[in-house]
Amino acid sequence: GRPAAEVRLTRALTEEQLVAEGEELGRTLPPGAVLAFEGDLGAGKTTFIRAIARGLGVEAPATSPTYSLVHRYAGRRGPVFHLDCYRLRDPEEAADLDWESLLSEGDAVLIEWPERAGAWVPEPTMRFRLGHLDDPGRRSLEAD
Repeated sequence: GRPAAEVRLTRALTEEQLVAEGEELGRTLPPGAVLAFEGDLGAGKTTFIRAIARGLGVEAPATSPTYSLVHRYAGRRGPVFHLDCYRLRDPEEAADLDWESLLSEGDAVLIEWPERAGAWVPEPTMRFRLGHLDDPGRRSLEAD
């Protein structure tokens, strides 16, 4: 079996619960946290990230940076970076992202579709998987 620290926790949440959870997480994240978010299109990744960003003090509405790859927001303690790697055709394209600056300057680095950036993605502090459920009003949230 896995060590206790690696136990996965999966829950079914309404959008309202997902948002509340994200805001609380954002308020309690340690500086320099790297979070990775996986899940199908429409699974709730951007909704969850928006809420985390609000918890980090981001006042601008966070939008998915699908076309620009990286959005930078002013947070309470420093910059919050939101990366969306969905459009990367090859992990080597992630080499063009200034990972060193993102990690050294960022209060938090929030990465959607991390699997598309391959080994370029730093080891995340936390990893989340969001998914669709039979109940269209709920999403599954798995954290480890």
